[in-house]
Amino acid sequence: MKIGFDNDKYLKMQSEHIRERIGKFGNKLYLEFGGKLFDDYHASRVLPGFEPDSKLRMLMQLSDQAEIVIVVSAADIDKNKVRGDLGISYGMDVLRLRKEFTDRGLYVSSVCITQYTGQESADAFRKYLEKMSIKVYMHYVIPGYPSNTSLIVSDEGYGKNDYIETTRPLVVVTAPGPGSGKMATCLSQVYHEYKRGIAAGYAKFETFPIWNIPLKHPINLAYEAATADLNEVNMIDPFHLEAYGVTTVNYNRDVEIFPVLQVMFEKIIGECPYKSPTDMGVNMVGNCIVDDEVCCEASRQEIIRRYYKSMDALAYGTGKEEEAFKLELLLKQAHAVPEDRKVVPAALALEEKTGAPAAAMELPDGTIVTGKTTDLLGCSSALLLNALKVLGGVPHEHKIISPDALRPIQTLKTEYLGSHNPRLHTDETLIALSISAADSEEAKIALKQIPLLKGCQAHISVLLSDVDVQGFRKLGIELTCEPKFEKEPRFS
Repeated sequence: MKIGFDNDKYLKMQSEHIRERIGKFGNKLYLEFGGKLFDDYHASRVLPGFEPDSKLRMLMQLSDQAEIVIVVSAADIDKNKVRGDLGISYGMDVLRLRKEFTDRGLYVSSVCITQYTGQESADAFRKYLEKMSIKVYMHYVIPGYPSNTSLIVSDEGYGKNDYIETTRPLVVVTAPGPGSGKMATCLSQVYHEYKRGIAAGYAKFETFPIWNIPLKHPINLAYEAATADLNEVNMIDPFHLEAYGVTTVNYNRDVEIFPVLQVMFEKIIGECPYKSPTDMGVNMVGNCIVDDEVCCEASRQEIIRRYYKSMDALAYGTGKEEEAFKLELLLKQAHAVPEDRKVVPAALALEEKTGAPAAAMELPDGTIVTGKTTDLLGCSSALLLNALKVLGGVPHEHKIISPDALRPIQTLKTEYLGSHNPRLHTDETLIALSISAADSEEAKIALKQIPLLKGCQAHISVLLSDVDVQGFRKLGIELTCEPKFEKEPRFS
């Protein structure tokens, strides 16, 4: 993979910039941390060279100055909202985030439950955290938020919220996902600090959109693709343009809320320290792009993957047409088509040739490997085996799974578990391969190649079962599927 982003430069520049911002506010800064702190795979896909945990590693350089407050919405707890990428609830993700941070030596001082209106589920979650000796604070729904600034900046607004006790110059406010109330938590704290005679500031860290590259740059378009379900739109920051005569990029939510923030700051500290939403940000990512074309191509590929995801959701009846239309428009703006994803035409060509579902994968060196449907294996399972053979230098015609490993699994599926389909799923195939590796050197060689599949691109000519989709996800393979079902549906 070609590198388009200087990660070391980013770590140094970003941490220095945050230190400067802390100093600007009298050594107390509440930093709203948007996006994912340590598993930012979107950033690593569109900025090749950006490590998924780069932001976490950057914060670790500030570990002596920083503490973390994790916020979660009571409404999200109440409806048991789930992170789609991890399959766990926001409540459980609070615990996961806390463990990840503390395991890396970062100080997590507390959890704040926001948007509280007396939900019993939130009360139960609070008691659960407190039994683990975790400090918990409650912030409440404020009527008319965010436009009723007179109420918000008052003892009945922010003043009603618990004051979160903090001890360090940098307070990072993060959350399991969007809409958790990070900004409101930061501003509530600034209000409380000033009531106590302590000068404090607020800043925002969002990786995307990148403020100092063009509005329609593929990287920024890829961010719109990633947030198509939220209906967010990148736009020129009109406040920055008016104040400085410089064109910068922000997104509609921050631009729309900025006049309200200006009023809030004036009510809290007497003046607004910022002239634009861009001023509020501390993001240095745009300064660390070292090969623009590499990042452009990576971003186009990300938009294509997002497009397929939206079309697949439509096929399943879980998607929205407007989201799919938006992604189709973003493809056109990025001057990309689905066929630019190399594995797409390879899979479709094999399906055309065999008349059955087919699959293709691009290996780290650019080699395209395919897999076809057989009596024993589905095309996705065949694809994995063929890829592992190529990576291990095992001749294609050699069988690396013993019949003795296949038969028991097929018997279990068809005779005992009621399956009408004897073909092996991806997880069953890998189990059979691991069994075969006990007696076969070539199977053992193929098995050892599994880590090399991480980051590979794959495309299937039909929609896959959840079992196979999860199998690809666990292997770290970037998967897309044609938005159509097999002509003859399989029941397992």
